[in-house]
Amino acid sequence: MIGVIDYGMGNLYSVSKALERIDAPYFVSEHPDELKKADSYILPGVGAFRDAMETLSQTGLKTFIQNAVSEGKPLLGICLGMQLLFEESEERGASKGLGLLKGKIVKLKDRGQAGDRLKVPHMGWNLLTVHRHSPLLPKTKEGYAYFVHSYYVCGIEEEALLASAEYGVRVPAVVGFGNVYGAQFHPEKSSAVGMSILKRFKQLTQEQKVKK
Repeated sequence: MIGVIDYGMGNLYSVSKALERIDAPYFVSEHPDELKKADSYILPGVGAFRDAMETLSQTGLKTFIQNAVSEGKPLLGICLGMQLLFEESEERGASKGLGLLKGKIVKLKDRGQAGDRLKVPHMGWNLLTVHRHSPLLPKTKEGYAYFVHSYYVCGIEEEALLASAEYGVRVPAVVGFGNVYGAQFHPEKSSAVGMSILKRFKQLTQEQKVKK
């Protein structure tokens, strides 16, 4: 069973509908005591990093998520939810993240390396380049995913970079280390590529349930 973490800043409807399309058992909750029943977790997110971390801290969800990961339960962060997995962000002033992966969230530049002007936020379809396979990306080929973001991960460890996209800089698009995973784009809006990731996370959830 997948627990979708509700902290008031996620697109719960689209994530829920995507999980229903792949017949993945799930429930949505904001209560740590109820979320304990899940075998894995999805942390969605839309909005500002600082606001999200303040809410997670005030509700006890920050400590809950960190403890769940330490217990070996799989976690998938989506969009802002992926950024929250990292150590800190410069958005609206420096603020600390969950610290589950190494790296810092910084603003996208509005000019590419060749001086070409880029729109920020980065919005639309972009090609993924797969760097290494993992339980979340076992056989995934390069394909297009749908992005909507103004910030990206800088300073990520190479072993945690599973796939990237180019938008003036190399944007970490899929990350993963141990039982912690993240997608900067929206899998639920990214057609076959996104559905393949959610299906793999469903399988990871089933494997976690067997371990209990």
